[in-house]
Amino acid sequence: MGYQRVFDELYAHGANPTEGGPAPRRIGSVTMHPEHDSWMALALDEARRATDTGDVPIGAVVLGPDGTVLGTGRNEREASGDPTAHAEVLALRAAAAARRDSEHDDGWRLEDCTLVVTLEPCAMCAGAIVLARVPRLVFGAWDPKAGACGSVFDVVREPRLNHWVEVYPGIREEECAEVLTGFFRAHRG
Repeated sequence: MGYQRVFDELYAHGANPTEGGPAPRRIGSVTMHPEHDSWMALALDEARRATDTGDVPIGAVVLGPDGTVLGTGRNEREASGDPTAHAEVLALRAAAAARRDSEHDDGWRLEDCTLVVTLEPCAMCAGAIVLARVPRLVFGAWDPKAGACGSVFDVVREPRLNHWVEVYPGIREEECAEVLTGFFRAHRG
């Protein structure tokens, strides 16, 4: 899918772990953690709930440093008529609100959190992840048409931005993809 080309381009633009930022990781060398699988189960539950409103089944969960769920979201564009109501954005908003209501000052800096989502984030969601300072992203299925975390673009590891995200792709990939393809199969006949 051209991942090596993406990483080569990032290094060509100055990505260097010895100069203050994390270097992009090759997909084949990413270390998966045992909790990724169970966290993805939570995101898949959210995704399946999106079909109740006719929304594309994408689910997201934001977890705190101890694994506590801080926010969840599922696509609600059809339900709300809001083009920004993507699962990731709604989960980030919920997590920020939870942090704001707890001991954290502003809430919006999710610097010690992990976002788990069933589909590779789009450009808007990838930008929101960067702006929220989320350090880790776990996703299921790749999005070869609109993915912005390694497929079409790589916003979360763009060396010209002020924050980079460590990405763990392909967690329960087949299951995440099947939830989506099943939805489209049912809706498109």
